[in-house]
Formats: sequence, C-alpha cells, structure tokens
Amino acid sequence: MIKIINEYDFITEFEAIRPNQFTRNGLLALFEYLAEYDEGTELDVVALCCSFAEYDNLEEFQGDYGDEYENVQQIAEQTAVIQINNDRFIIEQF
Repeated sequence: MIKIINEYDFITEFEAIRPNQFTRNGLLALFEYLAEYDEGTELDVVALCCSFAEYDNLEEFQGDYGDEYENVQQIAEQTAVIQINNDRFIIEQF
C-alpha cells in the first residue's frame, strides 16, 4: 500500500523522528525538491537525514567540505543543491 503525503505529513514525520535535522523552511524546500524528482518512493526520514544536509551559509559548508568550493554554483557542479534563501541551502551529501 502506498500513502501519498503532503507537506504537513512530511514535516510532522521529521519533527517526530529528527526534529533538529532541518529548519522548517529547509523541510519545505526538501519536500518540494523530492516531490518534483522522486515519485512513488517511501518516506524514510533517517535515510534522507543521511543523504541531505542543511547549511546556514557557504562558510559552514566549507567547514565540512573544505574551502575549494568558492560559491554555491561550484557545489552544484558536484551534487544537488536546494537553495532555501540567499545564504541557506541543502545539499545531497557526497
């Protein structure tokens, strides 16, 4: 059986299992991204937390991945980037 979820269900699942993994705006952006590219898959909150990471800004990202990435566009050449606002973004971890 497949259950189709909406934004509310998606956010509720994350808040129940991993409440501090993503911001609310990050969850909304991630939901939109997954809804556009990922049809018919099972919601696995833990797997998504392992696959995606949210960053406040480029400097925070560079702390994890190094300063060889000078801007978000360079990161997007390596992996999926979900822009949340001018500074904040989510990446598919690599």
